[in-house]
Amino acid sequence: MSIFIALIAGIIFGAGLLVSGMMDPEKVIGFLDLFGEWDPSLMFVMGSALIVTVPAFRLIMRRQKPIFNERFSLPLKTYLDKPLIVGAAIFGVGWGLYGYCPGPGISSLASLNVASFLFVPSMLAGMWLANKVANK
Repeated sequence: MSIFIALIAGIIFGAGLLVSGMMDPEKVIGFLDLFGEWDPSLMFVMGSALIVTVPAFRLIMRRQKPIFNERFSLPLKTYLDKPLIVGAAIFGVGWGLYGYCPGPGISSLASLNVASFLFVPSMLAGMWLANKVANK
């Protein structure tokens, strides 16, 4: 049952990425280009996500447990450390250079976009390498 719920959630998330324009690397790069030809339209997407997420998260966290699982899976660390900062910086630079982050990159595979077929294996290789370095 949980796999089916995860599949439905993933499809809804992917549809949201498609409708919002987050799967269009040019649009994302235009949004991140603050000193060039800035495209602010993704601010509406991010603002809308915050308007929905902040109150929903507060309501959900009042529950003893999730509806479709035995317990919540939340990060336990409450501080910033070097691996988190370095990883976030690498993520941000990669997102700014290529216009994809993991969700839109994977969702774009369905559109048969060549760029996403280059991005996703590169992302997986980077994740594998990061795990190797972290486990040394």
